[in-house]
Amino acid sequence: MNTKATSFRQRKSRLLKVVMAAVTVMSVTAVSGPALADSCWMHNGSLMRLQAQGNQRWLSYEQPRQQLHAAGVRRGTLLFDGRKTGDWYSGTARIFSKYCPGNPLAYAVEGPVRGDQLQVTVRGTRQIFRQCKPTGRYKTDTLVFTYSHQC
Repeated sequence: MNTKATSFRQRKSRLLKVVMAAVTVMSVTAVSGPALADSCWMHNGSLMRLQAQGNQRWLSYEQPRQQLHAAGVRRGTLLFDGRKTGDWYSGTARIFSKYCPGNPLAYAVEGPVRGDQLQVTVRGTRQIFRQCKPTGRYKTDTLVFTYSHQC
């Protein structure tokens, strides 16, 4: 009977560990889920708002840095829209110019989500424009978004 009691305690202990691990995973998911659904991120001196619906992602300006006002960037201006697949973002980014306000250049970008889910880095190659005219040259841009806080 002592052997049965020891075996029962061991099973009970293992079951308790499994339950505690499941509760921990659910708690982490509950905390990190909303942060990704509507959260604020820093990008190049601007505060951005990340919104999510399923795998769809949108990053828009919440508080654009002052220099972007001449390019027509205001609160709510969309910088990125795309999808999150696993730990990878892909979609369309925009670049704004004071020479072409209201007419951003859109280009494809993609890149990883950092392991801790607190930073997203996307890269894409875009054509260089000079005063709204294409130059025939290209440049690779890197956009880094770092989690700031719950909006």
